[in-house]
Amino acid sequence: MAKVKAQPTPAPHDLYPGLQPERVQLLNDDPVREDGHYVLYWMQQSQRSELNHALEYAIHRANELEQPLLVAFGLMDGYPEANLRHYHFLLQGLADVEAALAKRSVPFVVQRGAPDEVALRLAADAALVVCDRGYLRPQRQWREHVAAAAGCAVVQVESDVVVPVELASDHQEHAARTIRPKITRHLDRFLVDLPQTKLKDTAAPEVEGEDLSDLDTLLLSLDLDHTVRPVPLFTGGTSAATAVLQRFLRDQFADYAANRNQPQTDHVSHMSKYLHFGQISPIAIALAISEQGEDENVSTYLEELIVRRELPMNFVYHQPDYDQYSCLPAWARTTLAEHAGDPREPGYTARELEDAATDDPYWNAAMTEMKELGYLHNHMRMYWGKKILEWSATPEEAYATTLRLNNTYFLDGRDANSFANVAWVYGQHDRGWGERAVFGKTRSMTAGGLERKTDPKAYVAKVEREVEEVRRAANA
Repeated sequence: MAKVKAQPTPAPHDLYPGLQPERVQLLNDDPVREDGHYVLYWMQQSQRSELNHALEYAIHRANELEQPLLVAFGLMDGYPEANLRHYHFLLQGLADVEAALAKRSVPFVVQRGAPDEVALRLAADAALVVCDRGYLRPQRQWREHVAAAAGCAVVQVESDVVVPVELASDHQEHAARTIRPKITRHLDRFLVDLPQTKLKDTAAPEVEGEDLSDLDTLLLSLDLDHTVRPVPLFTGGTSAATAVLQRFLRDQFADYAANRNQPQTDHVSHMSKYLHFGQISPIAIALAISEQGEDENVSTYLEELIVRRELPMNFVYHQPDYDQYSCLPAWARTTLAEHAGDPREPGYTARELEDAATDDPYWNAAMTEMKELGYLHNHMRMYWGKKILEWSATPEEAYATTLRLNNTYFLDGRDANSFANVAWVYGQHDRGWGERAVFGKTRSMTAGGLERKTDPKAYVAKVEREVEEVRRAANA
């Protein structure tokens, strides 16, 4: 094994093609370990081999240090609020990563344990640790721990937003309108493809890992909630994500702008779940969308993918209480408190809501869709959340119920967008409206409004058909 040639982390002007210097951050002041045996890419958020800035950076550094590369993922039992549905999709994606990296002669290992502990275990023999980036509290704590304890240089490389959060804004933004110009002025530089680099030393470090060829056995061995079933409609992984995106572009995209807010249609890309697990790059999606031209469909989709997705990243990064009722703006908490004693008629318990046992057929269909399919059309997500606020005993109870159901059943739950979208129901990233009972000055949504703007009866029928198809497939 060749001895490591210690080198400083490249200065910004020395970075690599397609990899902007603002994506790269040194997390500690430790040097490259001279007696290390490989470069470690601790893959945790960006779970893919394509258009992955952290992976390409790690390959470049391994080549410069004349070292092999090891890509590793830490698989923990019982991640908070995650269940069999989430882990099934996750592991399908990791199996896809293993196959894709094998084609590039890049070793990959999945080890059991808390992600930071797995990273530190493997970092003991590493010359350098490269990690990708996550914005939620556990993700940030993992990286801080690894940076403090690795004993070698730890470099973080952002690859799951288009424009790095700190570059876009140095404070919590109030709404899409305030962050939009701050993001769009950087798009020409950041919305670019990333060349793949060939790994020179393809020797595989002698490291044991989990067998991804039998996911059912691996899932059974994990200590997690097995009561929420996987969703057969969706398969995890970059290969599946790419196929779903291409099908959307071929079959639905031409009418996207006109129908995206119509839940009785299927004019959605289903990319959110793949983005949540880092199984596809937002840049890859944006480039594929941009190839369709310059019409309203393109501009509308890019607004959702970039501005509306990266506003929540800004939210969780700058708001320490992003998962608590206390994260709401003062005006929203004040107006909801003023109406906390208003009668809730009807009122439902959290259990009745979870069982879709209300008198509102539209809401029941939405709850059924998310429980059975792990997905809910975005327009119905708003209606679903607003009715929980209307029907719960207090706004604080409503908030807790909304977040719990969201994170339990959605494949893309436990995401920056989840926390921001739930908070939006209660006034975050919104403004005051006309005062109403229960809602105060927060925005309300009604069944009558749903009927005026969409065809909710057709939506109910659509959900019934899809749920029946899933149940037949499960019993086949």
